[in-house]
Amino acid sequence: MSFLSISHLKKSFGATTVVHDFNLDIEKGEFVSFLGPSGCGKTTVLRMVAGFETPSSGQISIGGKDVVNLKPNQRNIGMVFQAYALFPNMTVAQNVAFGLKVAKRPQAEIDATVHEMLSLIKLDHLAERFPYQLSGGQQQRVALARALATKPQVLLLDEPLSALDAKIRVSLREEIRAIQRKLGITTIFVTHDQEEALSISDRIVVMYEGRAEQVGAPFEIYNQPASRFVASFVGTLNTLDATVRDAGAGVITVDGKDFTIGPRLNGHKTGDRIALAVRPEAVSLGEATDKRETTLDGKINSVHFLGSVIRIRASLGENTVSFDTFNNPSAPPPEPGENVKVSLCAKDLLVLGH
Repeated sequence: MSFLSISHLKKSFGATTVVHDFNLDIEKGEFVSFLGPSGCGKTTVLRMVAGFETPSSGQISIGGKDVVNLKPNQRNIGMVFQAYALFPNMTVAQNVAFGLKVAKRPQAEIDATVHEMLSLIKLDHLAERFPYQLSGGQQQRVALARALATKPQVLLLDEPLSALDAKIRVSLREEIRAIQRKLGITTIFVTHDQEEALSISDRIVVMYEGRAEQVGAPFEIYNQPASRFVASFVGTLNTLDATVRDAGAGVITVDGKDFTIGPRLNGHKTGDRIALAVRPEAVSLGEATDKRETTLDGKINSVHFLGSVIRIRASLGENTVSFDTFNNPSAPPPEPGENVKVSLCAKDLLVLGH
């Protein structure tokens, strides 16, 4: 049985439904990310789990107990917000101790827990500082320690890194994941940053227009997207127009070249126009070197030098693809307008659905 179960969850504000029949089971100790664009409903689901929003219908259970009708302080949930939400008139230690004092825990237990939490986030030397004396990353770590101090059953993180600069975000997300693994706490992490979700999650829920478009491990979400939206939102994607030349044999034509993709046509018939997706890393500059690959004629549109990587955009007849190559000091990149050969493999072509 799942530790956190969300069943047929729906939320409407007046005549507008923002979450549609949302279902998800999360195992104890699992780290699950809700990934999607602004307005897709991911934070609304999180707030319903926390108790800050009341579902229009559906059930939420934690450890087998229905919590829909419980107040937030009755759910034993820790939450970390985007804006830190630290008390400015309290020291770091006092902020971390706040929830424990509200729960009227013994002072000795409070002191021991505060010391434990500050050691966990490596800020015990800043216990007497106030929030304004800390960096943004340090403040967010204090907010995390405060959420964990009460030993919650579930930890909810609502875009906790979006206010930080890129370098701090990377280090802090790794720190959060390490702490989560150490404590074994069931965690939901809300983000619109695909790299964050892919790098730290056990599973990802990709949301779009109030629905869970796909739920799966990062490898599955990236390599086997279930819809056109997931394919385009998660990672960089090239889309290609193609024609089904022989549906029975699974043969399609892209810019005059045939690819055999077998049973992946998903019911399309001979003559149908279809949309394909291919990741940039599956596109190679130059003639095919593998018999499974097909070479297409292209023309360079743009070349962007990014240091170790060179990003190239090329036209292939009616289609355009973007791909990266590694910098080679002894082999200058092609120039815009130059005619080139580009290679693709049939197994890397994904037929897009809705």
